[in-house]
Amino acid sequence: MTAALIVLALAFAWSIGAHYTGAVMGMPHALHTIGAWRALLLMAPLTFLGATFASHAVEKRVGSGLTAGELSITKQVVVVGTAFAVTTAYNRLKVPTSTIQILVFSVVGAALASGTGVHWSSILHLAVVWAAAPLAALVLGAALTRALDRLPLANRIGLALVAVGAVAAFAMGANDVSNASGALVGTGTFSPLAAGAVGGAGLAAGVLTWGKPLLRRVAFEIVEVDRAMATAAQLVQATVVLGAVAFGFFTSMNQALVAAMAGAGFARGREAVHVQTLVGILEGWLLGPAGGLAIAYIGERIAQAATG
Repeated sequence: MTAALIVLALAFAWSIGAHYTGAVMGMPHALHTIGAWRALLLMAPLTFLGATFASHAVEKRVGSGLTAGELSITKQVVVVGTAFAVTTAYNRLKVPTSTIQILVFSVVGAALASGTGVHWSSILHLAVVWAAAPLAALVLGAALTRALDRLPLANRIGLALVAVGAVAAFAMGANDVSNASGALVGTGTFSPLAAGAVGGAGLAAGVLTWGKPLLRRVAFEIVEVDRAMATAAQLVQATVVLGAVAFGFFTSMNQALVAAMAGAGFARGREAVHVQTLVGILEGWLLGPAGGLAIAYIGERIAQAATG
């Protein structure tokens, strides 16, 4: 069962890596400052380094901070397998979502099915942040776009966004690898360093092998961006995510960026926003966590019946 957990954690990390290419490199790619393959080749090693060397505290928190009791290896197989399946479905649909939200509600589903206590106060606090962050990004994206319209943004702004994307790649590896590798640390399967390296390898592989669809979806299929809009969206994403982290909470890089892009688009007028695509993404934000909870609950019940 330990081998199954390692394989699933690596597979989940691969899916996560593919999923976050748009959130990290979408804006400089939208301005045609960097091509798709160059963006992915820049992102992959930085993601690996962040996961390997800067993820240890987050891995410990994700591995054991959501439930009253520790989840066994079998329960973690159900959780990670569920989160991998749901995230991969979103990748195939090219819909950006939040892997941490899917993981958290997969943990809740498995915990409820097994009778393990859930730290509901922690879940509630996270839910409030998850609801508030996109709304804040939407408003800030519109306001900052209008403010930047008054400034002369030279062509070099695209290169600056590439640099921001490089930093975001390292930060994504440090923060989001824990979704997959936290279970390896929580069960004592690997040390935080080893778990981060295994997860980081999965992230980098996902970026390189399946990262282009989400990169292009975020860059070109949600909002038609200009320099002011891209700059506003990237800065708002960083502000919202770092603000949440400063208070000890996780939030979604994808949700912050997409909401900021929507706000920037609405500042330009509704015609700049691909409303149908945006509505589909909003529906996905709601269905992902719910699906994770339901599938993990059913999966844990099946596992209990099989071993009972």
